[in-house]
Amino acid sequence: MNITDVKLSYLIEYFLDFIPFLSVTLQYTLLAMAIGIVFGLLMAKGKLGKNRILKGFANGYTAVMRAIPSIVLLFLVYYGLPKIFMGAFAINLTRINKVYFVGITLGLFNIAIMSEIMKSSYLSVDRGQYEAAVSNGLTSSQAIIRIVLPQAFRISIPNVGNAIITLLKEGTLGYTIGLIDSMGRANQQNALTFQNHILEIYISLAALYWILTILLDRGFKAADSKLSYSSRAKERQTVKAGEISKEVAA
Repeated sequence: MNITDVKLSYLIEYFLDFIPFLSVTLQYTLLAMAIGIVFGLLMAKGKLGKNRILKGFANGYTAVMRAIPSIVLLFLVYYGLPKIFMGAFAINLTRINKVYFVGITLGLFNIAIMSEIMKSSYLSVDRGQYEAAVSNGLTSSQAIIRIVLPQAFRISIPNVGNAIITLLKEGTLGYTIGLIDSMGRANQQNALTFQNHILEIYISLAALYWILTILLDRGFKAADSKLSYSSRAKERQTVKAGEISKEVAA
């Protein structure tokens, strides 16, 4: 089959057919993000803390996750978790939805990613702001929650967006365990048509992920710009209030 044989009508047909299966993609992405944020925060705290055991564990976990191919970890989770739960708790996991196995797998990777994002974002905030907040009467916890974390969150937005896009693409490996998301549906269509429309099918799939990635990228850029503008506005208000106070005092 030549590229010139690709028909627009088939491209549109398959593109529309794949869209409903994005709900599956959304499920494992949200699960992976929830796992990554919760445990990534704990890992980041361990990396930033003074406890050598926790710091060593957190850094070691990140190093291990970076070294394991996604598909290998997926097979370990998919085939390993049911055996562990059956042997230890007599719980049968073989019948649960495969989307959870993909979500857990991506979540394990995302813990390492989010811990690094949170760590670098936290360290990017000027230490002087924390010290100034404490010197003005705030407790250490209040200074971190009110001053440091909001700024760290804003700094992390572009990297979090990239992490989500990575999860979307890595999740397509779910077809190897029989998950029917957009990628799984594309393989089904390819089998049903005996590979006669293979180019139309995978060009449509590529276009779907391309559009989804662009929308996410623009969404996170818009959020980053809005939060940056709000932050600058608050800084201007603070400076103005300080100037007024000085004038009144004088």
